[in-house]
Amino acid sequence: MELLRFFTAGNVDDGKSTLIGRLLFDSKSISTDIIEALTKQSKTSGIDTGIDLALLTDGLRAEREQGITIDVAYKYFTTERRKFIIADTPGHIQYTRNMFTGASNADLAIILVDARNGITDQTKRHSIISSILGIPHVLVCVNKMDLVNYSQERFDEIVNDYKEFAAPLNLKQISFIPASALAGDNVVERSEFMNWYEGETLMQFLENVKIDVVNSEGASRFQVQYVIRPQTNNLHDYRGYAGKVLSGSYKKGDRVLVLPSNIETTIEKLEKHQAEIEVANALDPVIIHLKDDVDISRGSTIVKINETPQTEREVNATLCWMDNNAFLPGQKLILQQNSFRTKAIVKDVVSKIDIHSFRQFESDGGMKLNDICKVSLKTAEPISFDAYKENRHTGSFILINENTNNTVAAGTID
Repeated sequence: MELLRFFTAGNVDDGKSTLIGRLLFDSKSISTDIIEALTKQSKTSGIDTGIDLALLTDGLRAEREQGITIDVAYKYFTTERRKFIIADTPGHIQYTRNMFTGASNADLAIILVDARNGITDQTKRHSIISSILGIPHVLVCVNKMDLVNYSQERFDEIVNDYKEFAAPLNLKQISFIPASALAGDNVVERSEFMNWYEGETLMQFLENVKIDVVNSEGASRFQVQYVIRPQTNNLHDYRGYAGKVLSGSYKKGDRVLVLPSNIETTIEKLEKHQAEIEVANALDPVIIHLKDDVDISRGSTIVKINETPQTEREVNATLCWMDNNAFLPGQKLILQQNSFRTKAIVKDVVSKIDIHSFRQFESDGGMKLNDICKVSLKTAEPISFDAYKENRHTGSFILINENTNNTVAAGTID
């Protein structure tokens, strides 16, 4: 069954959590005991009728007390057609880092717009981050249509405004749905008040939108997560390299290159679930056995001989600074790309991106919480990578403070 990962974003009080709650409630994806608990909590919050659907995603007590979402809340549900993972991201501008991480692996962005307010700076900000992260699909959900008397004219005005703003962003695919999360219009059930809208409901859209599957015909990428050497009497000479095929495919007999050491060898056999297989496809967990005794460690990359990625000690990247402490020039960092780790420094902060206008302006060399910047990085060991727009698995990374072990930034390689 296909898996769709999507996230919601919007202004504070645009109804993101209510929308997800309505989606889960109307699709009967909530158990009876949870409904009973939420009913009690809703009454405690002063809601006398029904359930406060936002409580389904506002999981932290501090959030509930303030009536806002401040962290990324994940929810999982399944229909007959698909499995879904939802990331409900916060709307406050100071939580850009939360949205950046919540959106990093998403197939779809649902950007909520309050029908009364139209396109705001936050709408622009979330759309720009979606563009930076290369989200395949963007759905603009014009919420609270009940508060503008379900006006088609108002909906069309917002659609035209968004298209005009989004033109330079190079968003791959944009769709629009008018809805009322609180009333349930066009979420799971079609609205009787918007007969002028002939498109899909939100649930229909989620079940039918095309998912960009990792291409098994594309460049083959495999990164070693663990070197398996049991050294038992029965498996005295066993040496396997466990990991996940990040993209492309591998088969027995393939001539491959081990990076960054640039050693050529041949795949002797492939194992999956303790059985030998002929072909390993994208996202398969496998163990690769090589014909030659090669020095390989965790983080090494195995690629086909004619499909080599870039392997460099300097890379240009887009960073979202996530640490409460500002960046210090010369700060000692660790770059982690999947299972590969190496020491790194930010060589230069080239420019800063205005997340309201998408313009770049000259940097003063600093980075503070939630800043998104273009940077140049230098690593102690060569890193094998593809540009993020070509391969999201090998083109993304995090930066870790070497002294505190805190994650201080997330980045995409340009």
